[in-house]
Amino acid sequence: MSRRQSFSLLKNLGRFTTGSQTLTRSVTYMPRPGDGKPRPVTLIPGDGVGPLVTNAVEQVMEAMHAPVYFEPFDVHGDMKSLPVGLLESIKKNKVCLKGGLKTPVGGGVSSLNVNLRKELDLFASLVNCFNLPGLGSRHENVDIVVIRENTEGEYAGLEHEVVPGVVESLKVIFLLLKLVPFLFFLNASLCPWTWFLSLLMLVSLHGLGSCVDCVYVYELGSCETVCRMLVTIHELGSWETVCKMLVSAHGLGSCVYCVITKFCSERIAKYAFEYAYLNNRKKVTAVHKANIMKLADGLFLESCQEVAKKYPSIAYNEIIVDNCCMQLVARPEQFDVMVTPNLYGNLVANTAAGIAGGTGVMPGGNVGAEYAVFEQGASAGNVGKDTTEEQKNANPVALLLSSAMMLRHLQFPSFADRLETAVKRVIAEGKCRTEDLGGKSTTQEVVDAVISKLD
Repeated sequence: MSRRQSFSLLKNLGRFTTGSQTLTRSVTYMPRPGDGKPRPVTLIPGDGVGPLVTNAVEQVMEAMHAPVYFEPFDVHGDMKSLPVGLLESIKKNKVCLKGGLKTPVGGGVSSLNVNLRKELDLFASLVNCFNLPGLGSRHENVDIVVIRENTEGEYAGLEHEVVPGVVESLKVIFLLLKLVPFLFFLNASLCPWTWFLSLLMLVSLHGLGSCVDCVYVYELGSCETVCRMLVTIHELGSWETVCKMLVSAHGLGSCVYCVITKFCSERIAKYAFEYAYLNNRKKVTAVHKANIMKLADGLFLESCQEVAKKYPSIAYNEIIVDNCCMQLVARPEQFDVMVTPNLYGNLVANTAAGIAGGTGVMPGGNVGAEYAVFEQGASAGNVGKDTTEEQKNANPVALLLSSAMMLRHLQFPSFADRLETAVKRVIAEGKCRTEDLGGKSTTQEVVDAVISKLD
């Protein structure tokens, strides 16, 4: 596994003075002009209505003479792997704009949306759910930012069929202390005592170190086996590599792992608090299920609590995910920034988007240490109905606002402001809206209206 790098978004240091002492603070975004040079952006039109809405962005960018140009790649959700050259393009350009990629349901085909986040280590998903002036909704004063851990947890899709008709999904947590953890799973038919003895045997045979009571492994399917171990790995690579090697060498069953780590939990918590600090947000809420998932979600909460102590000016609270959904529907205005593990974040973001005005108008992006992919904020895998594609009346607002986020990321804030202002004017005017917003306009009519409102 490649060595994790520090945030590229946190590389710049903002300086300010208190008395005679100069202090520094790492930042996620510094609103300053770029160098003016046109920037290449990798473009994935995607499936369904994806090409329609990405073309809308291209037209608006051209009309406003934005200093970006696109490198398109033909990618579809039913592909077995990411096409050749795509990752190289994103790594070269650092930025990607993406339409929806359809995720097959069942059949063992992995999601390219998830694969892309993993390959680029896009650890933070950010969705901004807010009321747009002129667009009616059940609640007012909604302005929620959902920041979701993007690389671990249930979305790893690590599950296996124990016997025909019995499928087991696993969720694992380990603490990154001073030692490198080694972790593996054996066939679920083995009894707990066999697990324990096998672990001792493997540790002894391979000289990997001693077993200590630091790592908690849970099988969520049966909750019968609990194994606690930590070993020191010497020159054997990552724990994943050792896991596969041992399982293969000893014929002990299939290797499946789904990890939640302290490192990634702290990383997403730091991102959430830093975002709140830099954007004048007042509160961060951690969403969890630690009353049931006491170790996995407990570690996530512990990480958030530790980071919160470093930001005394920002209020911090915690909420169980089921209560969170109820509170979102009843009083969404109470939330500001929300930080969540992977699966909960998807549910919370879509709920908040539906409350604020619909997934068709909510922007978002996925950010990593070096790269960023911007797409529709909520329901990013939704490629629209066949009739929407045929009638060409897909709503381009979400991707237009996401492209404004992209422009800020590229340090072109004036262009981002122009685009956002034009979109909000069209929505407030109410004359040109697609079907999902109660209108009858086509995608092209919305694009033309936005272009006409550009300053």
